[in-house]
Amino acid sequence: MTGQRNESGNVVVLGGGLAGVACAHRLGDEGIGVTLVDRNDYHQFQPLLYQVATAQLPAEDIARPHRVIFHAYPTVEVRTAHVTEVDVANLSLTMSDGEVVGGSHLVIAAGAQPEFFGVPGAAEHAFPLYSVADAERLRLHVQDLVRAVSEGQLDEDALDVVVVGGGPTGVEITGALTELMAALATMDRIPKSGRIFLIDRGSTLLGAFSSRSHKYAHKKLTTQGAEPRLDTGVASVHADRVELDDGTAIRTRTVIWGGGESAAPVVQAAAGLKTGRGGRVDVLPDLTVEGHPGVYAIGDAANIPGAHGTTLPQLGSVAQQSGDWAAGNILRERNGQPPQPFHYKDKGIMAMIGRNAAVAEVGKHRHQVDGPIAFAAWLGVHAMLLSGAHSKADAFISWAWDYFERDHAATVEWSAKPKRIAWGDDAADVPHISVHRDHSSRKSR
Repeated sequence: MTGQRNESGNVVVLGGGLAGVACAHRLGDEGIGVTLVDRNDYHQFQPLLYQVATAQLPAEDIARPHRVIFHAYPTVEVRTAHVTEVDVANLSLTMSDGEVVGGSHLVIAAGAQPEFFGVPGAAEHAFPLYSVADAERLRLHVQDLVRAVSEGQLDEDALDVVVVGGGPTGVEITGALTELMAALATMDRIPKSGRIFLIDRGSTLLGAFSSRSHKYAHKKLTTQGAEPRLDTGVASVHADRVELDDGTAIRTRTVIWGGGESAAPVVQAAAGLKTGRGGRVDVLPDLTVEGHPGVYAIGDAANIPGAHGTTLPQLGSVAQQSGDWAAGNILRERNGQPPQPFHYKDKGIMAMIGRNAAVAEVGKHRHQVDGPIAFAAWLGVHAMLLSGAHSKADAFISWAWDYFERDHAATVEWSAKPKRIAWGDDAADVPHISVHRDHSSRKSR
């Protein structure tokens, strides 16, 4: 069925991530009609992707169905569809079946995709870590390698992994993998731990953090057995190796890409949108798009102005707060008031490095903590983010403290998944996660 559906009082939101869900929630609270469109029927909680990838959590636990999120919001309609065009002039979206949905406002919250920076072979052979499907694909890949090595079908070095990018994504997956490999070796599932290399062009890990955090992360990862290689870039990625720009190569079947992100292709292709760094939409301080009344861009789809000419980072807290603020500005417009500049409440930056190991720089003054105290800070911030989209943050908190306390090596169950959180009472309220194990089958929004 094709055609156009335009509800003049409706707000159309593209994207069901933290930003889009926060916006739809705020508008739904006020009884405003919202059409939220996402290619998936679930909201994914990205900060925990690395734990899905290393079998610490089942994918379903961080993929909450939109149907469950908005079951008590009668004015919010959720559409699971692939969007082929964003029309900012007409405040509308075109679906793959030809249907056009428009309204009084258009909110672009389409999220991001991995950015490979033109590195030959990276898109074809590397495993990005930006979605639940990405994380599950990586978990299954490593599981296959573990089984093949344990059964003698592959040599031990088949478990060597190269992680690209020394930011939080790279550091967190590196820490989790070194712990997992050590646990599998202790349980005699594999002859020895695979080597985990962490590659970054910068001179430090966690570059956006303080020097104290740089040193802490480097020390903890090397103590766990990881092998950071700094001031080094990736020249090319192949099915069996990574070639570095210093002329050396590392043989590996697993390259994990945490080297950056850019806006979704449908956003970059939208006519009339001014895009800047990362293909993201350059927005005004009030999150509107210059020259296009009624259009907002938020979260990872936008370059949001910060203080002193800076741009706010792509963080979950920025996404959630910008979504809520955009909704507030739409409500102001409806009341005949001008939209207000976005004021971000800086909760800080943090990263998990492993069990009992984390770094956190909390608040706008960046109070620095590490170790168990940093883990508590990490838990608090992520529980707040989760509660903004999930009604069962208490389940997350209970799980997280249990995760922190227990002995990892004694409880790893590589061949099975932990019991999942039941996000809804209806058996139909489960996320439909499609995992294509072949790299060539990846699709962008």
